[in-house]
Amino acid sequence: MRDQTEYNVRAVERALQILNSFDDENPERGISEISEAIGLHKATTHRILTTMLNMGFIERTADGQKYRLGNQMIDLGFKVLRRMDLRRESIPLMRKFIEEWDEAIDLSVFQDKQVLYVEVLQSHQTLTIAATVGQRLPAHCTATGKLFLANASEKDLQIVLGNPLQAYTKNTLVTQEKLLQELARIKEMGYAFDREEYEEGIRAVAAPIRNYTGVVIAAISVPAPVGRMSDERMEKISRSICEYAVMISRRLGWNGGASR
Repeated sequence: MRDQTEYNVRAVERALQILNSFDDENPERGISEISEAIGLHKATTHRILTTMLNMGFIERTADGQKYRLGNQMIDLGFKVLRRMDLRRESIPLMRKFIEEWDEAIDLSVFQDKQVLYVEVLQSHQTLTIAATVGQRLPAHCTATGKLFLANASEKDLQIVLGNPLQAYTKNTLVTQEKLLQELARIKEMGYAFDREEYEEGIRAVAAPIRNYTGVVIAAISVPAPVGRMSDERMEKISRSICEYAVMISRRLGWNGGASR
């Protein structure tokens, strides 16, 4: 079989490389930075940037010295989100969860070995703890991330374990041994906890969402300040969020069997 990259259009490939060069750490870049990041001549980079600028996919910063992703990217992103069955089936039940528990709840997927949030619904609490749509968080120290790792392929797990496990708080699991023990417990329980492992003062519970084959494709989680997330309440919420995750999974065609 021929390598599908043989059919790539070089100019389109370069334009996409430019778009992908912008991330949370580099939301704004100058031409020199972009050309260096993707290994492209400055003149070529400038021509492609100008085209995307004219079409709204790129915009200049206020001082005119750098570039950043444009509003057209937001529009495309929301078109993708709107067509996702996952969001459509999850949101009504996430709202029902808020009515029952009055805590924020989020929906995320596992992408590039990180947690990517695709929906966040706020509670009515004065003090709320929640991620934002599009935000990425590390996997080894979040309830959702550990849940994904517990259900990940051996290849994906080894990629994460092959990198240093950064300590965010004194509770972060930073050794392979301790993380693997935690993942084994999560696999057995079917849900995951974050006990101030990513941010002090915040606890969270996460439960898996499965597709029709039983594969974990997403997760819902509930973060809250420790003052509202005692051990007892954490256990109660974990049982409830697992029930909601099962209901969402059934809407996606899951019949109750886990993938093996």
